[in-house]
Amino acid sequence: MPSTPATPLPTDIQRLQSSATRLETPCGTGTLVWHAWQATPGNASPDLPPVVLLHGGSGSWTHWLHNIAPLLRSGRRVYAPDLPGFGDSDKPDSGHDADVMIGPIVQGLQSLLGEVACDLIGFSFGGMVAGFLAAQFPARVRRLVLVGAPGMGLASRNTVPLFAWRHVSDLAERQAIHRKNMAALMLYRPEAITALALRIHTDNTVRSRMNGRRLAYTDALLQALQSVLCPVHAIYGREDALYLQRQEALASALQTAPTFQQLQWIEDAGHWVQFEQAQAFDAALLAALTA
Repeated sequence: MPSTPATPLPTDIQRLQSSATRLETPCGTGTLVWHAWQATPGNASPDLPPVVLLHGGSGSWTHWLHNIAPLLRSGRRVYAPDLPGFGDSDKPDSGHDADVMIGPIVQGLQSLLGEVACDLIGFSFGGMVAGFLAAQFPARVRRLVLVGAPGMGLASRNTVPLFAWRHVSDLAERQAIHRKNMAALMLYRPEAITALALRIHTDNTVRSRMNGRRLAYTDALLQALQSVLCPVHAIYGREDALYLQRQEALASALQTAPTFQQLQWIEDAGHWVQFEQAQAFDAALLAALTA
């Protein structure tokens, strides 16, 4: 199990983490760690399916820091795992890409939700995991929402050049590299790279143990969407670095999915759209979940 950061967590993270129930389900030789929240008292609606949030690559549940409370106020139960090999979760038995995440996640959903289908929301790498899961286990997913997801056959490994940092021992230099990488890939507006954003990003990348991922640069998700049976929605930042000058191509690709419903663009937002423009994103997400 990876160690927790040595310095205290920011207050926003501590507060949300302390209000969650920590759950564990099997993963490889260890456990998959979930955080679960009950709907805000007075707003809970037993008729609404639970929401499951899958974070991005080199991430953790904290990718959704600003988006959980609005879902709880809308009456939903929320479950947010650390995907296998990320955050506090152990690695899967074998493999290192989105396709090997499905088994532990489905096993966890069965343990936590029984036969109840969820509304499944996946960000970036987690969007690929969500798409694969919906295609392979249709009874588990009532609605699929893709957020900034790759795997659409439109981005190559050279689309967003990033700087290596693991070999750098100087902490200040490391932070500077993380900031450059966030500006290149994650966030569009410089002022969005706050101390909180940088802390979330650096803590998550340090704990990532799933290296060598390749499926993001293929059309694997696009192919999986061809067999998804539930309604599919998509939310992307207009300035997402993976799709700059490819927005029309992305929209056309999504339209090929038989059950695709709508693509919502969030203005002045990059790849980590749900953090950079949380209010606009939350409105778009709730609209998708009630469409």
